Amino acid sequence: QVQLVESGGGLVQAGGSLRLSCTASGIIFGNYRMAWYRQVPGKQRELVASITSGGIINYAKFVKGRFTISRDNAKKTVYLQMDSLNPGDTAVYYCNSGPPQRALDWGQGTQVIVSS
Repeated sequence: QVQLVESGGGLVQAGGSLRLSCTASGIIFGNYRMAWYRQVPGKQRELVASITSGGIINYAKFVKGRFTISRDNAKKTVYLQMDSLNPGDTAVYYCNSGPPQRALDWGQGTQVIVSS
């Protein structure tokens, strides 16, 4: 059974930092490009960043050098270091396989709230 468990969210002031983690089980982790997504109520989920098992990384334009995605294949974990957060980053953050791979079962996500 595939399971993705996100953690690390919370409430932070604008300009602050958070580090999100996502641990996968039930999959051969190294076979997947992994990605972070985020969703605001009433809006579509959007891709934030992705990383292949070999370390090829892509970021959404709105990241603008503020976030860093990484992964530990041995721990089956993908991370998202978020710096210089602003209120526009407030969302529920999810991890999943990265495009164009088929999406895995979504986890519960982790809530990030950035106060001004």
